Amino acid sequence: MDVLAPATVRTIALAGNPNVGKTTLFNALTGSHQKVANYPGVTVERKSGRMTGSDVEVVDLPGTYSLNPKSIDERVAFDALVGRIAGEPAPDVVVCVVDATNLERNLYLVTQVLDLGLPTVVALNMTDAATEAGITVDVDALAATLGVPVVETAARTGDGIDRLRAAVSDPPAPATGVGWDVMPAVADALGPLQALLPDDVPAERRRSEALGALTSDPLLAAWESRAPAFHRAVLDARAELEARPVPYKMAEMTGRYGWISPVAARVVRQATESGEATVSDRIDAVVTHKLWGPLIFGGVLLLIFQAVFTWAVPAMDAIEWLVGVTGEGLRTTLPDGVLEDVLVEGALSGVGNVLVFLPQILLLFFFLGLMEDTGYMARTAFIMDRAMRRVGLSGASVVPMLSAYACAIPGIMAARTLADERDRIITIMVVPLQGCSARLPVYVLFIAAFIPSGALWGVVGYQGLAMTSLYVLGTLMAFVSAWVLRRFVFKGEGSSFVMELPPYRLPQPRYLWRRMWDRAKVFVVRAGKIIFGLSIVLWFMASYPKVDLPPELAARSAQADAAVQAATESLVRINPSADPELEGSDAASIRSAIEEADTQRLAVQNEVASYQVQNSLIGRFGHAIEPVLRPLGFDWKISAGIVASFAAREVIVSALATIYSAGADANEESLALRDAIKADTYPDGTPVFTPLVAVSLMVFFVFALQCMSTLAIAKRELNSWVWPAVMWGYMFGLAYVFSFAIYQGGKLLGLG
Repeated sequence: MDVLAPATVRTIALAGNPNVGKTTLFNALTGSHQKVANYPGVTVERKSGRMTGSDVEVVDLPGTYSLNPKSIDERVAFDALVGRIAGEPAPDVVVCVVDATNLERNLYLVTQVLDLGLPTVVALNMTDAATEAGITVDVDALAATLGVPVVETAARTGDGIDRLRAAVSDPPAPATGVGWDVMPAVADALGPLQALLPDDVPAERRRSEALGALTSDPLLAAWESRAPAFHRAVLDARAELEARPVPYKMAEMTGRYGWISPVAARVVRQATESGEATVSDRIDAVVTHKLWGPLIFGGVLLLIFQAVFTWAVPAMDAIEWLVGVTGEGLRTTLPDGVLEDVLVEGALSGVGNVLVFLPQILLLFFFLGLMEDTGYMARTAFIMDRAMRRVGLSGASVVPMLSAYACAIPGIMAARTLADERDRIITIMVVPLQGCSARLPVYVLFIAAFIPSGALWGVVGYQGLAMTSLYVLGTLMAFVSAWVLRRFVFKGEGSSFVMELPPYRLPQPRYLWRRMWDRAKVFVVRAGKIIFGLSIVLWFMASYPKVDLPPELAARSAQADAAVQAATESLVRINPSADPELEGSDAASIRSAIEEADTQRLAVQNEVASYQVQNSLIGRFGHAIEPVLRPLGFDWKISAGIVASFAAREVIVSALATIYSAGADANEESLALRDAIKADTYPDGTPVFTPLVAVSLMVFFVFALQCMSTLAIAKRELNSWVWPAVMWGYMFGLAYVFSFAIYQGGKLLGLG
């Protein structure tokens, strides 16, 4: 039953540590009533939604372990809670989401939120996992100790969601804190500091604000322009405490945990012995092993890419058939002319040849979601951390780099969680080398066309192995690039990294499906906006200006048309009724002549169409840049497609489809793009695309930064075009050098 919140509650903020089920709880509270934007002035996502059955806005704050911010994410979480974001008042109610299986660590953030004096409700989440682990929490005792309501929830199953809605609908009085103490020397320093805070800081929050400024450099920096006298007093207090010396920076942590540990010991009961290994522990002994862990991870990746090729085939064939039927229907319905050509050869051909890869992209996100929901994704971060430290990357860079397997943009944005600025820049600079989903249509097209479908040792498919190799190549080069940046540009050691490994869980199909649905919408909208528009532009560029045919080609075209016409008229004279039963040997001979003449006419018409495309705007452009890319094995069509794909990597598929569609006769049965590229030849009859050219092109796309959206996000994150320009330059250099080496080396070995 939906519970309507009173008008006094307008905004609810969800705060909590990472991996406590906060986002799952947010989904359970809001259903499908969600939207994603950015907080003003930063690129941190603001995820909000309307609580089911009410007009109350629920905001999912970035996950944070404390309110002493070290990263952009943590800073936004703190500022949102205290109302320091422009146009973003402090929430009416804060829901602190805590993990029932690890209460002591989670209570640190809870006590900080309570010190802010906001109406607070504690959601004791993951109670189902706690029950399985033999953990029970005395909820009444915990609520009495904290002085705020505590509601048991299991967001994955929906248990307790209605009780939580009821609790936030009748909000408690503002929290008064829990009375923990700091060491006497620090407590003496806080009194005078509180008096210097501006008058707009509420009385219940003054102690917390003063302590934060005393112990946290980022929090102190915020007061330099707002309250200079307070800022100077804090610096003086620090100097005095350091002279004594007093470990004031550890005062908050020591004081809070000194209060939290006895509370947790009193309210938490563990049925099993603390030294007994859990199921997760036993699994981790294998999957995070120094030897078996990386091997299992490699096997999982190989399985994913093998499944991407085999499981998606029926759905891909169905989409390809639907695109073909739609094109035939448009040809039949629309009158001959520019509108028919631009819709069929431009828009439908361009968009359809990209949409055909939607099943494979959905499969990729299915497996990524499965890894995340089961808890295995966190283990892969642990496994990769060992390798990343060797190349000078921060262990905290694991999460952004794993995010980039889906898309480089969220990977770059995830780097804002890094506290060290050098680590953040290095991570942003190498994240685009990770194999994102936009590369998938390019890889699939050329692997399906040129890599045999057999299996190594009858088990490992060649196509899946090729796909895995491309992703591994990108990851290895990201590590090498990070090492170079750390060694020669951003010298110094990487920052420390601590990561919690959540227990293994069974995935929830509805959340897995929602993630896949969201990604499908993003891909289809991208195809509908960017690729649709570019396909039409590319068609016009491939069709205009109209040019006069060379006399020899024009004469052969006229002769071919005349030959078909003459043979058809001869058949009509012999058999006016066109009844096959009345035909004799002469008619059969004429029909054979008609078929031969028609074949010759189609060949000439394709020459005419090809001549038109070569002399069109895109043809002239492609020929102009072909000398630059010819050493890589790329002809003018590939060169033009590469430039067009700067808008988005998958646009090269749309560009090639449009060029080949515009370069074919409209009356001829269209070929699938993979068949068209295999059939394309140079004037001397040698194939344009060979397996060597295909490998060179795929390796080019492993490295080249063909995505203007990624560059735009990098500029926003780094507040400068300098590093994005360097990023594009070094990645293009890698792409050119590797493709050149592969193509020219292959030719020397006789593989071309």
